Amino acid sequence: MRTVISTAFISLDGVVEAPGGEPGYRNSGWTFKDIEFLPEAFGIKGQEQQEATAILMGRTSYEAFSPVWPDMEDFADYKEMPKYVVSTTLGKDDLVANWGETTILRSLDEVAALKETEGGPIIVHGSASLNQALSDAGLIDRYHLLVFPLLLGAGKRLFSATDKDTQKLRLVEHEAYPNDLQKNIFDVVR
Repeated sequence: MRTVISTAFISLDGVVEAPGGEPGYRNSGWTFKDIEFLPEAFGIKGQEQQEATAILMGRTSYEAFSPVWPDMEDFADYKEMPKYVVSTTLGKDDLVANWGETTILRSLDEVAALKETEGGPIIVHGSASLNQALSDAGLIDRYHLLVFPLLLGAGKRLFSATDKDTQKLRLVEHEAYPNDLQKNIFDVVR
């Protein structure tokens, strides 16, 4: 069984929307406004590229990343890695040609089937709605969270507001940085 890892830049109040400056959100670009850049705080991003064997994302994140990431040196390791996009509306004609193999999954059942295949970790980037659905379905095994010392209020959140049974997490790695960011890695306890 493959491990599904959700990775996110997240505010202290759980917002994950538009961290890199995506349009349409009041606090867009919050990860680099008034926060000192320290390369070591973002080291987890390089580690993720080395450990992951596939990327899973929702349609909105795919449409945001696919025009940019294929040509970015910072994401070079992801270029040839298999990608899976969960969408009921995206068609094969909507996929970019320069970003390696991409498969469209139409349901969480297909994600669960992918998780049952042989192979290494699958990393989930962006995709707030997908993350919520995956978590509610018990399909996430680990969270890589880079927590920013901000309260953003409104915005898309990583975790759903669904009324469900308690889900325990185990902190397996953490680090605090001089710019007040925190790396928290949690395993989901089953």
